[in-house]
Amino acid sequence: MPHVVNTEQAQAWNGPEGSHWARNQDRWNAVNEGFNEPLLNAAGIAVDHRILDLGCGSGQTTRMAALRAPRGHALGLDLSGPMLAEARTRAEREGVTNTSFVQGDTQVHPFEEGSFDAAVSRYGVMFFSDPVAAFGNVRRALRPGGRLAFVTPADAARNGWVTAMASLRDFLPLGDFGAPGLPGMFSLAAPGHIRAVLAAAGFTGIGTARTEAYGTWGHGAEDAAAFLLDTGPGRHLMEQADPAARTRARRTLADHLRPHETADGTVRLLSTSWLVTADRPTAPAGQDT
Repeated sequence: MPHVVNTEQAQAWNGPEGSHWARNQDRWNAVNEGFNEPLLNAAGIAVDHRILDLGCGSGQTTRMAALRAPRGHALGLDLSGPMLAEARTRAEREGVTNTSFVQGDTQVHPFEEGSFDAAVSRYGVMFFSDPVAAFGNVRRALRPGGRLAFVTPADAARNGWVTAMASLRDFLPLGDFGAPGLPGMFSLAAPGHIRAVLAAAGFTGIGTARTEAYGTWGHGAEDAAAFLLDTGPGRHLMEQADPAARTRARRTLADHLRPHETADGTVRLLSTSWLVTADRPTAPAGQDT
């Protein structure tokens, strides 16, 4: 394992959480793929660009970025060994040869100065223990004028999966689940905080655009409920409940999700995110450090 300072996240993504995401990569892609095109369009990828995919997971966005840059290269960086193994397997299977995948911590990874034209991330930048340091390192990795584009969850109340989990408040110890600004999924839910962090990291031209997309969470309410409760947050909450409460939670969650079943039986939930863009300044050499 390379040098890591974000040790808590490294342990999680190389343990049960990383194994869950690697095992269920197709399901997670079905949940999140509505943000792929907006993200990659915002990055302004050209045919010869070098792209950095932050928190690339099992590599769907890395491969898609690489296909947009057939004379360039896409590097996926992630803490999770299990997910990176899946990413490499998929890239080889799909014949996407202009990709590579590296295990590392964005906050301290030794990027070559100015080595990328664009950096992207689909839900991979919310878990930094020091976000200013992490984004500052990414800025240095971009060439002057290089573009950062990422997607991060917005208001918890506008995300269907959070509303679904909130229906379990009578059975599970939800606490401040989904509160903005706390470490974790919603750490960058406030646009003012996003702009402050990126400005402190040295970015300019910062933009935040609310973006919505529906994702597929399962086939049938029971399947979708089981999947939600098998996620990291779901497992954590269920482990704190007694057997009777867990049974009631599964039943209640399935009931909540049933109205979201479509004609073909799939469960579709709305996700609301910030599509964030920012640029490394085009300062004269030696002035952008």
